[in-house]
Order: sequence, then C-alpha cells, then structure tokens
Amino acid sequence: MEKIGVLTGGGDCPGLNAVIRAVVRRSHALGYDTLGIKNGWAGLIHNEVEPLTDFSVIGILPRGGTILGTSRTNPYKKDEYLQQLKANWQKFGLNYLIAVGGEDTLGVAHRLFREGYPVVGVPKTIDNDLAGTDYTFGFDTAVQIVTEAIDRLHTTAESHQRVMVVEVMGRHTGWIATYSGMAGGADCILVPERRFDIHDVCALIQKRIARGRKFAIVVVAEGAKPEETHGPITHGTRLDEFGHERLGGIGEWLGKQIEDITNIETRVTVLGHVQRGGTPTAYDRVLATRLGLKAVELVYAKDFGHMAALRATEIVSVPIEEALRQKYLDPKIFEDAGVFFG
Repeated sequence: MEKIGVLTGGGDCPGLNAVIRAVVRRSHALGYDTLGIKNGWAGLIHNEVEPLTDFSVIGILPRGGTILGTSRTNPYKKDEYLQQLKANWQKFGLNYLIAVGGEDTLGVAHRLFREGYPVVGVPKTIDNDLAGTDYTFGFDTAVQIVTEAIDRLHTTAESHQRVMVVEVMGRHTGWIATYSGMAGGADCILVPERRFDIHDVCALIQKRIARGRKFAIVVVAEGAKPEETHGPITHGTRLDEFGHERLGGIGEWLGKQIEDITNIETRVTVLGHVQRGGTPTAYDRVLATRLGLKAVELVYAKDFGHMAALRATEIVSVPIEEALRQKYLDPKIFEDAGVFFG
C-alpha cells in the first residue's frame, strides 16, 4: 500500500489538527497509509515519525495547535540536513508528502518538488498573508480572539479614561490588526504596509478627546514601522533558520510616545501567542478540513507541486510557488477602517 507523509511546519495555529484529521480520513478512504512526521521538517531529518490511523485523529478536530508538533527547521540550511531528509524519505517508504505551512515550509516543499519529489501543500499562516489563496485557516480564530480582547479593553479604558494600545500579530501585513480593529471599534489602526508618524497618531487621539470621548483604543501590528525608527522594532538580533528577526516591542514604544506627547495615561496589552492558542472557530475548522481533503485529492490526481487553496467558495489547485510571495492588506479595506479613526 502506498504511503502519504504529512507534516506541519512554522508557527502553530488553530485548524492544523483539522487538516491532519482530514488527510488521514481521506487517505485511508482512497487506500493510502499515512505517516505523521513530527516537528515539521525536523522529523524527516531526525527520524521522528509515527503511523497515523483513524484512531489517531479521534477527538482532535476542536483542539488547537498540532498533534504532530512543529518547528522552523530549514533542511536547506545545512547540506547534512538535506541528505538525512532524503535518506529518511527512502527509509520510511514515503511515496508522497503533504506539507502544511506558510511561506518557509512551502518554500522547502517547492524546492523538493523541483528536485523530483512528489510533494503537495496546504497553505497555513495566522497572518493571512500568503498569495494564491483568499484566506488561510487560523486567521478567523485570531481575529475573533483579538476582537474579544478589544471589547474587554474598551470597558476599562472608558472607566479610567485611558489610551489602550493593543499589539497584535502581523510581521509583514496588517490583516489581523485591520479586521480585529474594525470589528472592535478601534480609534486608530497601524499596519506594516503604511509607515506612520507618531504625531499623526497623537493628533487622532487628541481630536477624539476634544469631541468629549475621554479614552481611545489603538491597535498596532507587530511589524508596523514608525517614521522615527525607519523599520520594525525587534527583540535582539537573533534570526531563525529562515532568516527572520523576532519582532515585538512596538506596543511599548508606542504607548510611551503617546503618553509623553498627549499627557494621557496609556497602557499596553501585548496579546502575543494568545492569538495562536485554543480551539479554532467553526469557519477555520471547515476551511482546514476542506483544504486537507483537497490535498489528498491532489496526491491521488498526481498534481504534485501544487497546493489546495480557497478561491471564493471553492477549494482549488494552484502551484505552490504562488504562495511564495506576500499578500498585502487590501488598501480599500484599510480605507474603510479609517473612516472610524479618531
């Protein structure tokens, strides 16, 4: 019986287990065995695998995270990694591989495909910034979590007449910040796509105060770039195996600047990994399930080098390389949100 391997790489997000469950169920229905590869590409390098059966995926649909574990391991970082991966592919008797991940994970999958390996992909990023698909699972859950946090912060901001700064995920794009900020009634939203001037932000807040509203909510994506710093704010200089800096700190910087300029008490909330955790929304469970089913169908059709993707309401096949470029926030959506600033 032919064997399909499945791995989850990069940051975890709600819906990954729904993908795994769908892959296992559809694979067995089509006559394939499935092999779970643990901790992303690291599993193929370090011999960390486990057979997946229908029993293995019982009860995982509502669970966050991934039962297979994940990592940001890059097998192309070291030649010995790549050779071990290829040797273990043969050792484990893999016929096909489904890689579930974002730009980095799918980038490795695409390179393996170009070397002749039968690989298909499932796009995954909580930031919703992968081209080639309309939405990625996990995004809806993150927006819901952030919106609930903004709702809660509204009450304490109004009670104490404070400015509340909410720092959310969004390395290169402002999808989470804009959707959750619009849904939560934020008074200012700052995103990586638009460099901002701190004095303009403070002017919006002061305009609001002048209208008699004694508090404000500011939502900022972690990758937002102030004119004053000429780039995103980072935690140190350490890079991961794909060359990414660890972002974070824009919220604290922004809060201090607002308080200094406006003389209004300002508090900062950094939601961080709370956005990734917990049970996925119904929408993300359905989307992840449909993408997982489609990935196995791509294997069955020998449509390698492609990934499952959402286009309107349909799950379709598109080349993996389409996901290797950024999908930036739609300017019209940001303009719509801006109607409510200040």
